[in-house]
Amino acid sequence: MMVPDPPSGTMKEVYFTPDRKSVVCFYKDPTAGRDPSRVQRLESIIGKYNPTVAKAQGGGAASDVDAAYYRNFFCWPTAVVTKPRFGLITPAYPGNFFFQSGPWKGQEKNGAWFIQPKTRGYLEKLAPQEVGDWRSYLRLCIEMSRAVSRLHQAGLAHSDLSNNNVLVDPLKGSSVVIDIDSLVVPGLFPPDVLGTKGYIAPEVLSTISLPFKDPNRKHPSARSDEHALAVLIYQYLLQRHPLEGRRIPNANSAEEQDFLTYGPQALYCEHPSDKSNRPDAAQHTPVSAAGPLLTDLFQRAFVDGIQNANRRPTASEWVKGLVKTWDLTIPCANAACPQKWFVMTTAQGAKCPYCGTKAFQPSPVLNFRTEGRPGQWMPDGTMAVYNGATVFKWHVFANSFPGPDSDRTPQASFQWDAGKWLMLNQNLPSLTSPGGNRVPPGQAVVLLPGARIRLSQEPNGRMAEVEMR
Repeated sequence: MMVPDPPSGTMKEVYFTPDRKSVVCFYKDPTAGRDPSRVQRLESIIGKYNPTVAKAQGGGAASDVDAAYYRNFFCWPTAVVTKPRFGLITPAYPGNFFFQSGPWKGQEKNGAWFIQPKTRGYLEKLAPQEVGDWRSYLRLCIEMSRAVSRLHQAGLAHSDLSNNNVLVDPLKGSSVVIDIDSLVVPGLFPPDVLGTKGYIAPEVLSTISLPFKDPNRKHPSARSDEHALAVLIYQYLLQRHPLEGRRIPNANSAEEQDFLTYGPQALYCEHPSDKSNRPDAAQHTPVSAAGPLLTDLFQRAFVDGIQNANRRPTASEWVKGLVKTWDLTIPCANAACPQKWFVMTTAQGAKCPYCGTKAFQPSPVLNFRTEGRPGQWMPDGTMAVYNGATVFKWHVFANSFPGPDSDRTPQASFQWDAGKWLMLNQNLPSLTSPGGNRVPPGQAVVLLPGARIRLSQEPNGRMAEVEMR
């Protein structure tokens, strides 16, 4: 289906198929189809590197379950076209990645809408129902990190991760990575692009003037993806750029100023010892509000990682840190709170950092422990409890982590009832009370300070120690 003025990017023109389930992307460069390297790259991306198609069907996914799981995270090309011009076919973006209401109804949910102060301000004023809450941004960061982790596990790099190439839906907490056709395969397919301003890794930007084959020049890679991913996560959770603070480098032009800010003079705005780039504390929530796990990962990304790219957290480390932070979030007691959820930390306890509201009742946390040697229980994570919170198998067993084939059957839930916190057993066959008695499904155990509850007597089963904050 051809239209007079198709959507146009830097490299491609895009047309819907008649059923609008797919789009055809034609390269503007008339010689694109005559470049054997480009053709081979696309064929490899569509085939053996494709995580949305099982290996049995010529793709790169371990199973049909894996393939179906990752189809939620990518708009992955499905075929090459050669006529009337050279291009490729990709699935159309799911409907939830378009605004459903407000003055921008029908437009793509480019991440810039939600992380740049000016556009986010428009949304909050004119379409507040599209903005989402803090936990929904945490969830979309988990999905985005899973997608990047899957690319890196296959030996690939996106090379241009930015808010332009990751669409988001803060209402569902979903994200989808797009523009897959320029993936980097080390040793086979070099990068086509350097990246997008604000997301290019400092070492790539700082060496851009060196000859392409100079051994000191740094090119887009999985390491530079890790920088861009960390920037995106920081932006979605804290609504500002990690390298943009009050410090303005001396420069002769705006372009040189950007080069210095994101390149050779890059300085984390919450650097622990150099405070010259700190944002205004009265206008910004500190990074500590994201919890201790993410605070540490951000420091590794923007302090250690700027000095040495190999010290950046990997995408899989971000997945683990984000998932564990999810377990530390509780709903704010203030119905008018703009963020709705917050991370319960040791320092602030059950007090929302966004509106200052304290929880109405004592808030328990479960400090998980895993048995090493018999009788020796080691710390192994924490879960904050709120009314309706759910326990899954990855909380119960130390050798389980949520993934494509995880069992998502609720195992237990929590209730605030008659002034007491209860843990209601739903599907745990060997839940054991602090007194050593089995608690069958349908029964509950009271959460008391210091109580130790055995979640499972099976191998790798955890113990939960109750703490009140």
